Amino acid sequence: MTEPPSNDDRNRLAEEASPYLQQHADNPVDWQPWDDDALAEARERDVPIFLSVGYSACHWCHVMAEESFEDPEVAETLNENFVPIKVDREERPDLDRVYQTVCQLVTGGGGWPLSAFLTPEGKPFYVGTYFPPESQPGRNVPGFERLCRQIADSWADPEQRPEMETRAEQWTTAARDRMAPTGSPDDAEPPSSEILDDAAAAAIRGADRQHGGFGQGSPKFPHPGRVELLLRVAALSDDPEPLTVAENALNAMGSGGLYDHLGGGFHRYCVDEDWTVPHFEKMAYDNATIPAAFLAGYRATGRERYADLTRETLDFLERELSHPEGGFFSTLDARSGTPGSRLDEGEEPDREEGAFYVWTPAEVRETLDEPAATLFCRRYGVVSGGNFEGGTSVLNETVPVAELVGAEMEVAGETVEAPDSESEISDLLAEGRERLFEAREERPRPPRDEKVLAGWNGLLIETFARTGFVLGDDARIERAESALGFVREHLWDAEDERLSRRFKDGDVAVDAALEDYAFLGRGAFELYQATGEVGPLAFALDLAAVVADSFYDADDGTLYLSANDGEELVARPQELTDQSTPSSVGAAVSLLLELDHFTDRDLGSVARETLATHRGRIEASPVEHGTLAMAADAARRGSLELTVAADELPADWRETLADRHLPGAVVARRPPTEDGLKGWLDELGLDEAPPIWAGREARDGEPTVYACRSRTCSPPETDLEAALDWVEENL
Repeated sequence: MTEPPSNDDRNRLAEEASPYLQQHADNPVDWQPWDDDALAEARERDVPIFLSVGYSACHWCHVMAEESFEDPEVAETLNENFVPIKVDREERPDLDRVYQTVCQLVTGGGGWPLSAFLTPEGKPFYVGTYFPPESQPGRNVPGFERLCRQIADSWADPEQRPEMETRAEQWTTAARDRMAPTGSPDDAEPPSSEILDDAAAAAIRGADRQHGGFGQGSPKFPHPGRVELLLRVAALSDDPEPLTVAENALNAMGSGGLYDHLGGGFHRYCVDEDWTVPHFEKMAYDNATIPAAFLAGYRATGRERYADLTRETLDFLERELSHPEGGFFSTLDARSGTPGSRLDEGEEPDREEGAFYVWTPAEVRETLDEPAATLFCRRYGVVSGGNFEGGTSVLNETVPVAELVGAEMEVAGETVEAPDSESEISDLLAEGRERLFEAREERPRPPRDEKVLAGWNGLLIETFARTGFVLGDDARIERAESALGFVREHLWDAEDERLSRRFKDGDVAVDAALEDYAFLGRGAFELYQATGEVGPLAFALDLAAVVADSFYDADDGTLYLSANDGEELVARPQELTDQSTPSSVGAAVSLLLELDHFTDRDLGSVARETLATHRGRIEASPVEHGTLAMAADAARRGSLELTVAADELPADWRETLADRHLPGAVVARRPPTEDGLKGWLDELGLDEAPPIWAGREARDGEPTVYACRSRTCSPPETDLEAALDWVEENL
């Protein structure tokens, strides 16, 4: 093994806390973080910037690093002719969105690693994603070092440089136009009342009827937001099609290789159309939004399998992505050591994608006795030759348990009959999964990115709180409380009312983006509904106030990804469409609409004006704007509000609310008496009760519920079922 570089040999990324940037601190490339010093150097040397954007769990980021950034000759070319800058897209979503938009405009696609060549002013003139070390036959992709030399030569040529600068101006203008608002709140209304049906119709048209999910061919992404949208439409209509498509997607995601059948949790996406082989990284945000879709599926259908998948995923999060003080870490890498390898102390494993998760029949039989081993291999598709690299198999539910009952199996050259009951086979498989999970724990583990990000924790807090309420598991709610407490302690500045985005080993950095405020606000609001405590509600209102004050541009009529006083980039990004996470604008609009009922501030006008500004875009492609479409529907239809006046939510009421699928409903809990409510109003800084609570105390000392939609309300009811019957009649 070669000796690691001394501290003197390390580049400026050695000073950064981001695990992704740290991965490149020992590269011979003289990487710098995106900061004033790096940008000033580019201007002083009058050389282009080479910007590389990625994240720690990104497979092709690792590949390009090994092939190019660890090559001394490539490093020499970059160092002499460019200012090389590395960005962790998880820390700087604003930078990533700007240059991803350019890449999508120019090439028709995007992704990570993102490779962009910029003028010293940050304007892009050449963009792409992964570049191989050498050009490949049949592919119109140049080799990376050759590309760098060509760009350096062109920049130094007084005849060619003006063309490059002109292209940079054109691309920057195009990016600004793409991200700029296309409408005005003054001359438009929010999207039409048909927007949710239009979005569902588009999702159904794009459904893969054969394999489940959305889109034809590969790769297959989970799109949990589309599933929740379809489930919402199914609850509002008699059409069975939205529910059928949603169930097909959930079944595909839960039975194929996207799901970790031993340890729980979901991988990023699948590389094939039938959900067999995933890209193996596990992201915190996927493991928040996908189980949320399964939980909604459970409420809509009562299928216990969906609840089990939700529980198992949250178990994974608690076991493998939990900060010991309460927050959640960001990712597990796609790559890990070779199965069965053992390492000497201090030795680093050779990293292979998926190595931690895959199996051969021989490995299964080393751990399980017969007939459990053969039953497991048949159930989960572990076969000779495998479905993945090196003859290994990614676990998929390939044979239904019912087909294994009484099946004749060949074991060690003899024919053996499987047990003749599903319950006995299920027990054998459950025991086999547990034993194989324990065996897998001895393998070299995937590296973990231990950043704690405010927004991603917000998504997890929302899912944990809702899951705890729906499944009657108070420990999940307590876990949501501890995560919110961690973020408030480490990332929230109560005095300045500002949020930071990232915590890592005590280091707090990066101004929070809109998604951080919106996702965290939604998590806090969900926790209020689950607990009936005013503290999380107060925090959600604080976050919503910052959204309205610091991210809304009244002249443009929209919410931007970066704050009004944030760093000025070549274009100011918005997140209108759902990507790997929900649209931050959509999440913020939903939060403002829901919290508008709890404050004397006019949060709703910001939400409605933003919807009006983007009406044309939302109506033109509603499924791509799914989160905004659901917010627009809530703005048009009016939210369903269940004001509950009680010290404690009765157990049977909680069970009833958990069983009913009422998407978009707000459970507005409050103390039963006006005297009790006064303490809440003092904590919220309100002089009088907001409309959602005003005059809605408990009747005759009994827990009382008031059901309302669009200012039309049921009588006060001490019988929750009677109130929900009114709801069913007024959906």
